[in-house]
Formats: sequence, structure tokens, C-alpha cells
Amino acid sequence: MQVVPAIDVRSGFGQTRRRDAWWRAPLVVFLVLSTFVVYATWAAFQNAHYTFGPYLSPFYSPEIFGSSPHSWLGSRPAWWPGFVPFSPALIILPFPGLFRFTCYYYRGAYYKSFWADPPACAVGEPRTRYRGEHSFPLILQNAHRFFMWVAIVFIALLAYDVWAAMWFTDPATGQARFGIGVGTVVLAVNVVLLACYTWGCHVLRHVVGGRLDEVSKKPVCDYAYACVSGLNGRHQLFAWCSLVSVMSADLYVRLCSMGVITDLRLF
Repeated sequence: MQVVPAIDVRSGFGQTRRRDAWWRAPLVVFLVLSTFVVYATWAAFQNAHYTFGPYLSPFYSPEIFGSSPHSWLGSRPAWWPGFVPFSPALIILPFPGLFRFTCYYYRGAYYKSFWADPPACAVGEPRTRYRGEHSFPLILQNAHRFFMWVAIVFIALLAYDVWAAMWFTDPATGQARFGIGVGTVVLAVNVVLLACYTWGCHVLRHVVGGRLDEVSKKPVCDYAYACVSGLNGRHQLFAWCSLVSVMSADLYVRLCSMGVITDLRLF
């Protein structure tokens, strides 16, 4: 049999034989993620307009230290360095942020869109060496499994915020009364989408079923594994929906607090 030698021909950055608009998806990811990062960073440093009545922005939850009635431990602590801007969001945002940043789906998304590694399948990239995630700094991506457990705790805390948002002060009596406003629905939808995204994490899928030889012989684990697997199949969808929902929830609370919009009481 005649052997034809293969020649490794590297394409320059952006070079490809593809005739489709391969650049659209990386461009959209770049724009959406950039918008989210810029907005979240701006909102975190504001230290204002993050609460309105019973509503608390998910960017600031839980409010460990702060000036609002939602604060757990009171106002700004004395040990906080004077040269560091204070905001309750700066204490808690790194944890869910790092969970999302190290997510297996988001890695592939921003590797392409921000690092062009590669920008798309069969498209030339601006480097000739591939190091993968086995060396520093990308080896730190393996911490995703630990941030997953923290993210699950945050889901419970945000769910409690939804419950707290169902009780508002009746202006007629001055007493707390059960009721639901548009803000309650916004916060609830955000929790559902975040939970679907978090519980669809493939690491959690391995935790539920990875230690069992035959999942079907464990009815409880089999059901949990099926639920997590179903969410995992839509992980990309929930990743983007939850990204938009958490930003929208903060924006809604912020606009209500600033008096730009009025929260409509449903009942």
C-alpha cells in the first residue's frame, strides 16, 4: 500500500476555507459576556440602589455587611481597609462569579471569543503552541468542582430572598403583609434559572451517578441522575438565560430604588 505523507500546514490567524459566517457566534459571545462583566463590575462598586423594600439584588445577596435592613452583621466593619472601596457585593460576588468563570461551557465560549483559541473550528489561531489546562494558570480551572458546592449554597440563599420578597409593609397599617409584586416574580424566575444552570453542572452529574456501577439499582439516585442529566443537556441554554436573568434582576431592583420605574403589586 502506498503511503502518502501528511504535511502539517498551519493557517495564520483567522485563515480558513470555511465559507459560512463562522465569526458570528464568537462575536455575539464576546459582546454579551463583555456587557455582563462591565455591568456587574459597575453595579458591584456602586454600593447603592441594591435594595427596594423587601427586594434585594442578587449581586448583593447575602448582604453580610451593609447599610440596608437586609444586612446580617451591620454596617461596614472597622477592619475594612480605608483605601479599598467598600461594597457588600465585593464580598460575595467572587464566589458565584468564579463558579461561572470556571464552568466547562463558559471556558469553551470565552476561549474562542476572547483568546481566539481557536476563534472557531478549522480557523487559524494566533499561536502555535497548545498548553491546555495542565499547567499554570489554566490548571486553576480545576477548582470549578469546589465553587460548585458554594454555588449550591447561594441558590438556597437566593431562594430565601424570594420568600422574604413576598412580605411587604402595608402602607395603610404599617404591618408586614403577604403579597407578590413584579419584583417578586423577577427574583423567582432568576432563582429558577440559576438553579437549572447550577444543577446542570456536569460535575454534579458525576457526583450523583459517578460512584455507582448501576444507577438504575438505586431508585433515588437514578431519579436524581436523570434530572441532573436532563438539565445538563440544556446547560448552554440555562447558562445564557441565567446570565441575563441575574443582570435583569439587579437592574430591576436598581431602577425601582432610583424611582425610575414603579413596582407593580400583583396582589
